[in-house]
Amino acid sequence: MAQHDAIPDQPSISHWIEWLATYGQTENGGVTRLLYSESWQRAQEAMKELMLQHGCQVRFDEVGNLFGRYPGREQPKAIILTGSHIDTVIDGGKYDGAYGILASMLAAHLLYLKYGPPKKTIEVVSLAEEEGSRFPFTFWGSKWVTGQVELEEAKALLDSNGFSLEEAMKQAGFGQPTLALKEKEKIEAFLEVHIEQGVMLERKQKEIGIVTDIVGQRRYTLQFQGESNHAGTTPMSMRKDALRLAAAFITHVTEEAERLDESLVATIGKVVVSPNTPNVIAGGVECSLDVRHANVAYLDAFEKIVFDYREIAKKQNMQMDINRWLNIKPVHLSDKHVQLTRQQAEEAGFSYDVMVSGAGHDAQVFGTFCPTSLIFVPSHKGISHSPEEYTHWQELEKGVEILKRQLYTLAYE
Repeated sequence: MAQHDAIPDQPSISHWIEWLATYGQTENGGVTRLLYSESWQRAQEAMKELMLQHGCQVRFDEVGNLFGRYPGREQPKAIILTGSHIDTVIDGGKYDGAYGILASMLAAHLLYLKYGPPKKTIEVVSLAEEEGSRFPFTFWGSKWVTGQVELEEAKALLDSNGFSLEEAMKQAGFGQPTLALKEKEKIEAFLEVHIEQGVMLERKQKEIGIVTDIVGQRRYTLQFQGESNHAGTTPMSMRKDALRLAAAFITHVTEEAERLDESLVATIGKVVVSPNTPNVIAGGVECSLDVRHANVAYLDAFEKIVFDYREIAKKQNMQMDINRWLNIKPVHLSDKHVQLTRQQAEEAGFSYDVMVSGAGHDAQVFGTFCPTSLIFVPSHKGISHSPEEYTHWQELEKGVEILKRQLYTLAYE
């Protein structure tokens, strides 16, 4: 079992990130915290202790989202929510998600130390899940908070071992309905600060990214069915080679993505070949497809290209099946918050860029539910979802400073 450092005595974003990274740390310096895994559970419990040590009222909700609250002295039922997600991809980086949670905790705590209880409630959230790395479902945590999912949906979602989301959730101690709050609370705003996961801020030498829009995402599972046969005795003209079909498809759709629009991205990230034997023609191939753009029209046009390829498979006496299991629409974030962030960056003397996010974030779920702000800090070389993910501590602190200013404006003024 990995050794975990004690919570650092002095509040520091860089020290806190190193501390939290010990939960789920991999051999090569990455982090793996899949939803409801042991490392995920230990990380959430560690965050609970951090929140308690810094004077928060703490609670878990039904699906394992963790909340640390500084109650408002004048409008306690008006919630300014800030945070990000605790889960990671397999062997991911230590900043993705974790930075947003810890920056929120630090910003809220520093304000509380200096000004006392806020007028409106500040609540820091460590969201259960965003990545979709274990189950074929993303934003489980934020969708629960915003009322977009039901516990019943967890029964049909299976991981690669056939374990259901419902089983995993209950094994981790969650998944049971709880009593509703007697008095209705309202989330008045959601604030998220995140590493960019791209290279634009670093290349432009900007300190802060102010996000106006988050791209839509569609994810598919594609299956190509041919016929397994002997590699030496089956003539090329008589083969039903599923891998050859899949390879031609991959080349076709990636070239079409470039042709359609420079901002459209299409990624085949996972391929499984069956029977995956050197001297046997592949009879089946399953692969993933991830497509992103900020305009629904382009997503629709590209989806037609994907589905039309079934006719090519049919002409080759093979079959292609397509399951679109994720369809997230592009989200335009609060113009008011964009303007507020610009003003605060200028007041702080930070250079900034106004930009579109090519990665998905919990902010896009909240963006359709309440006024939402998404702030970026630079990622070194644009590397993310990797142990090589890195942001300098000074840049991390600038994100905390902007978030602190936003929280003060929204919860204290």
